[in-house]
Amino acid sequence: MDKFFDFDKTIEVLQYDFVRNALIAAAILGLLAGVLGPLIVSRNMAFSVHGTSELAVTGGAAALLLGVGVAYGALAGSIIAALVLGLLARRGSEHDSVIGVVLAFGLGLGVLFLWMYPGRASNKFGLLVGQIVSTDFTSIVLLSVCAVIVLGVLAFIYRPLMFASVDPDVAKARGVPTGVLSPIFAVLVGVATALGVQTVGALLVLALMVTPAAAACRITASPVRATILSVVFAEVAVLGGIILSLAPGVPVSAFVTAISFLIYLGARVFSKARATA
Repeated sequence: MDKFFDFDKTIEVLQYDFVRNALIAAAILGLLAGVLGPLIVSRNMAFSVHGTSELAVTGGAAALLLGVGVAYGALAGSIIAALVLGLLARRGSEHDSVIGVVLAFGLGLGVLFLWMYPGRASNKFGLLVGQIVSTDFTSIVLLSVCAVIVLGVLAFIYRPLMFASVDPDVAKARGVPTGVLSPIFAVLVGVATALGVQTVGALLVLALMVTPAAAACRITASPVRATILSVVFAEVAVLGGIILSLAPGVPVSAFVTAISFLIYLGARVFSKARATA
C-alpha cells in the first residue's frame, strides 16, 4: 500500500507550483464536466464525447508536428470534430455510424501525425493519458477563458436545451430551434473535452464527462440536483485522482477513472437500495 500512497511524499509534492496549477486546472475542468455531464447523458451523447476526445488527439498531434501549443491543437481538433459530427449526423438513426466513420478517419490521421513527430515519446503518451506537469499559467488562463465562454453560452441556452433534451419532438413542435441548439451544444462539449485531454488524456476523458453525471442521474431525476451532484462527483474524482497519483507517479487517469467508477457503483447501489426500501 505504501508503494501507491506515501502521505509525506504527497505533502512534499503539493508544494510544487506545477502541482498547484494542475489542481486549479482540474477544479475548473471538474466544474465544466459536472455542468455539461447531465445534458450529455440525457441526450445520449456519450459516444459523441468519446469520438470528440479521440479527435482531440488528432488536433494535438498536428500541433506537435507544427510546433504550436498542444492545447490549442486539441481545442481546434475537438471543435472541428463537433462541427463535422453535427453537420453530418442530422438524423438520429445515422448518428452512431457517422461518429464511427469520422472517428476512424481522424484517428488514422492522428497516428500518422504522431509517427511523423520527431520529438519525445512522452509528449505523444501525454495526449492519451494526460500530463499534469505541462499545466502552467498559460494553460490555466486558456482553460479559464474557455470555461467562462462555455458556461456563459450554456446559461443562455440552458432552458430550451433542457426542454429539447427531455422531449425533442414536443420542443420542436413548440418552436424551439433544436437544429441550432444541437451543434452549439456539441461545440461546447468539444471545447470541454479538449480541455480534459490535457488533464486525464483522450482515452479516459469519459471518466469526467460522463461517469459523474451518470452516477448523479442514478440518484435523482431533478436536473438541478443532478447537476450539483455531478459537479461534486467530478471534483472528487479529478482532484482526488491527481492527489493520489502524486507520490507513486502513476498516470492521473488511472486514479481518476477508478474514483469515478467507484462513485458510479455506489450510486447504483444507493439507487437500488432506495427502490427496494
